[in-house]
Amino acid sequence: MKRHEFLRELHKVSANRNYLEIGVNDGRSLRLSRVPSIAVDPAFKVVTEIRCDVHLVKATSDDFFARDNPLAHLKGGRHPLRNLRRGRSPLGHWRRTTLDLSFIDGMHLFEYALRDFINIEKHSDWASVIVFDDMLPRNVDEAARDRHTDAWTGDVYKLVEILARYRPDLVTVLVDTQPTGQLVVFGADSGNTVLQDQYEEILAEYLVPDPQKVPEAILERAGAVSPETLLRAGFWGRLVRARNLGLGRSRGWEPLRRAVEQIGVSR
Repeated sequence: MKRHEFLRELHKVSANRNYLEIGVNDGRSLRLSRVPSIAVDPAFKVVTEIRCDVHLVKATSDDFFARDNPLAHLKGGRHPLRNLRRGRSPLGHWRRTTLDLSFIDGMHLFEYALRDFINIEKHSDWASVIVFDDMLPRNVDEAARDRHTDAWTGDVYKLVEILARYRPDLVTVLVDTQPTGQLVVFGADSGNTVLQDQYEEILAEYLVPDPQKVPEAILERAGAVSPETLLRAGFWGRLVRARNLGLGRSRGWEPLRRAVEQIGVSR
């Protein structure tokens, strides 16, 4: 399954009420959204029809998140009476705006992707779904920090190890999409500051010159699940219901973690 096919199906199974995209390029992934969306790219050139209510931001993601209210476009959610009619909590209208589905496909250097995750997590919760693109380079050249190939993932694959090491509280799932894989993250915690606190330490260890020493497990896609396996997992309905009812982390997160582990995709 190709990356955009997987992302299209992820929109469906996650039943996301909003969407954030870092790295718009020509709009091929943004065109999949049908919900209120924010898309950020300093040099986007959208050449395809967009079919959602979207706020296109021509800025770096760092500058975007530095704004006083970056998610203003999504503020308020659905009308409380409409929420009630659809079986959702009417209180959602007044809660803080949280991101349901976020897609990180910006600058292909791990420190940029890490900052994007740190910023996105501040606006997410345990029922949010966060996706990194280009996590499984096919060779060392493709994973270089200094681009010298047509297809280029850069070294964002390092986020697999960084999250496992610094944020074992999260559940991360490597997905074997074509051409260069994705990483899906569950269990975001807006109050967790470990990555921000340890950012300089992480850079000191992982920022190294080319050629990058890409782990064999990454090149061989060891542990990556098929996209169909993740999309058919039985926990999606439970996640959506819990999110729409505003179920707190203390009640919702551990059952989700166990459900993911039961299908053998937890890392």
